[in-house]
Amino acid sequence: MRAAGRLVAETHRRVREAAKPGVTTLEIDELVHSTVCDGGGKPLFLGYRVKNKTFPASACISVNHEVVHGIPSKKRRLRDGDIVSVDIGVKLGGYCGDSAWTYAVGEPSPEAANLLRVGEDSLMRGIEACLEGGRVSDIGRAIQAHAEGAGYFVVKDYVGHGIGKDLHEEPQVPNYVAKKPVSFRDPELKKGLVLAIEPMVNIGTEKVTELVDGWTVVTNDRSLSVHFEHTVAITENGPDILTLV
Repeated sequence: MRAAGRLVAETHRRVREAAKPGVTTLEIDELVHSTVCDGGGKPLFLGYRVKNKTFPASACISVNHEVVHGIPSKKRRLRDGDIVSVDIGVKLGGYCGDSAWTYAVGEPSPEAANLLRVGEDSLMRGIEACLEGGRVSDIGRAIQAHAEGAGYFVVKDYVGHGIGKDLHEEPQVPNYVAKKPVSFRDPELKKGLVLAIEPMVNIGTEKVTELVDGWTVVTNDRSLSVHFEHTVAITENGPDILTLV
């Protein structure tokens, strides 16, 4: 899993350099595909099936008010001031790595810059809570407290997850704490467990909608959204981030 995580991190490093005004989201997707394949990996989102729909690209690329699962397009050209979330899943040597990051394109507005900072900090607060002997709810509590404390909204319709030989495994990892938690949904954090922690934080509302393309999720009020994700192992020495850029 560490090798898969390194490949994800290297791919994000290249995406960070490429996310400039004038670049299309399809060009970023092509960069993701070539970097993952050249590294011996498999892009996990390409051909990913949910019910009767199949994702058509190697990365989910979501711009501004798009929250997650955006479909890359040659018609979508990044502009100065945009923020773009790139979600990359990789399989290498039989194990998976998964990380999303939201990048500023050119010079972000003060509003966008602050949201980016709070979103990244919310992820790190969640990771700090990944301690052996704790509970999954500790992660969501830390994320929610930081994001909402800054005046933002945590998306509740989509959550993090376990990860290993498959991209999506148990347990689910909400970025919030349910008012009436169910004990069996709040498992203990045990050494060796690996989780994909991925808060989605919005400026104006927690409410989101899936578009008619069957994939792209947007904020209901079309306000900005950020998405940050790392693959994290629970160890006796604390959290070990496997997808650091």
